[in-house]
Amino acid sequence: MLTVEQILAAQKAQVATLFDLSSKALASVEKLNELNLQAAKASLSESASHAQAVLSVKDVQELVALQSTVLQPLAEKAASYSRHLYDIASGVGAEFGKVAEAQAADAQKQFASAVDTAVKSAPQGSESAVAAVKNAMSTATSAMESVQKAVKQATELAEANFNAVTTSALAAKPVKATKA
Repeated sequence: MLTVEQILAAQKAQVATLFDLSSKALASVEKLNELNLQAAKASLSESASHAQAVLSVKDVQELVALQSTVLQPLAEKAASYSRHLYDIASGVGAEFGKVAEAQAADAQKQFASAVDTAVKSAPQGSESAVAAVKNAMSTATSAMESVQKAVKQATELAEANFNAVTTSALAAKPVKATKA
């Protein structure tokens, strides 16, 4: 049975965890806002430069050449922006995952402690029931570890796929316009 002190300590820990997660979420929002502000500034500057270049064009072929030189850097910037977004999201996801794992491990310890306490006060002749409970706990622990490993592998695979797509997108050459 939990004491009042144990309940209060658990609530204090939960509040501290909530504030920690809130702080991490706000830091991620701050990073996202900074990224968007940098992208907006760069876009404004590049648009002004491009507009000046377009206004100085003398013929259609020069315009086509100018437009084709803009496409590759644009693709690279879009890929870079996506990568930064992914890094921010995966960073906060990893932080939240660590907290979730710690919370799950703590809950598992508390449950195991409660089961041990119950087992110690079990009446004579209940050894088979105690063994079944311990076996169920062991199975549940193994299942939890398997799920955590699968999630970690899926995350690593998704990141590898994202990197591969980004690399292949950047390696693609823009199609040049042909003369009519």
